[in-house]
Amino acid sequence: MWIAANWKDYEVIDTSAGEKLERWGDYLLIRPDPQVIWNTPKEHPGWRKKNGHYHRSAKGGGEWEFFHLPGEWSIRYEDLIFHLKPFSFKHTGLFPEQAANWDWFSSLIKDSIKETGRPVKVLNLFAYTGGATLAAAKAGAAVTHVDASKGMVTWAKENAAASGLGDAPIRWLVDDCVKFVEREIRRGNTYDAIIMAPPSYGRGPKGEIWKIEESIFPFLELTSRILAKDALFFLINSYTTGLQPAVLSYMLHTVIVSKFGGHVTADEIGLPVSENGLILPCGASGRWSFL
Repeated sequence: MWIAANWKDYEVIDTSAGEKLERWGDYLLIRPDPQVIWNTPKEHPGWRKKNGHYHRSAKGGGEWEFFHLPGEWSIRYEDLIFHLKPFSFKHTGLFPEQAANWDWFSSLIKDSIKETGRPVKVLNLFAYTGGATLAAAKAGAAVTHVDASKGMVTWAKENAAASGLGDAPIRWLVDDCVKFVEREIRRGNTYDAIIMAPPSYGRGPKGEIWKIEESIFPFLELTSRILAKDALFFLINSYTTGLQPAVLSYMLHTVIVSKFGGHVTADEIGLPVSENGLILPCGASGRWSFL
C-alpha cells in the first residue's frame, strides 16, 4: 500500500463504527467512511470535542453539524497551502491520501527536468481543487488543469495563489474532460504526463451519462492518444468499489504499456491512524512510468 505518511497539518486520529475522526489543522472533524466496518471503543477525547460532524442520512446524502468551526480555514503540505471548507457529501475540498501520489510524481518531474533540461507538460483531468496540479507545478511542470465545475477551478486557483503559484505556468480550464481530450487529439497536442481521478458517476454538458465502469476504459484509450511518445508518467485514481488495483493495472498494461512500453504498478492508497498505528485504506491508484 502507498501511504501518505508525511502530513503534519492533517491526521486520521481514530476510526470506528463507520466513521473516522480527523484533525485538519486546528480542527477536529468526524466524517463517515464506508471502509470502517469495525466497531471499536471511541476512547480518544476528540470524539467528544469535535468541531464538525457529518451525519449521513438513511435516505442518501446527509448534513453537517458544526461546533465552533470557521466557514473556511487552511492547512499546509510541505510548501503547498489548501483552503478547506465543509460542503456537500461530507467533503472538505481535499483528499489527503493523494499526497502519496504527489510525492511520487514530483520526484519524476524534478528528475526529468534536471536530466533533460526541458519542461514537463502535465495534464490533470477531473482536477477538482488542484492538489495534484499544485504538486506538479511546484515540482517545475507546466500544468493544464481541467474540471467541469467552475467553482472547483476557482477554488484551485485560490489554492495556487495561497501556495505562491499564482504566476506558475498553469492553464485553468472549465471544460468537460472527454470533450477536451477529443479536441486535443484534433489539435495534435500531446502531454508528457497525464493524471486523472474520474468520478464514479456524472453527466456531461449535454446530459451525457458517465458511469465509470462503462466509460473509463474507452476514456483511457482516448487519453492515450495525447500522451507524448517519450512520456514520463500516467496516473489514474479510483474511489469506486470494484475498480481495484489489479483492474487499474490491467487497463494500464492493455492501453499504455502496449503502446509505450514502460512499467506499471498499482496499489491501494492509505492514511496512517495515529491512535493505533494501523492504516486506513482510502482508494486505489495505478501508476505507469517509462522508467
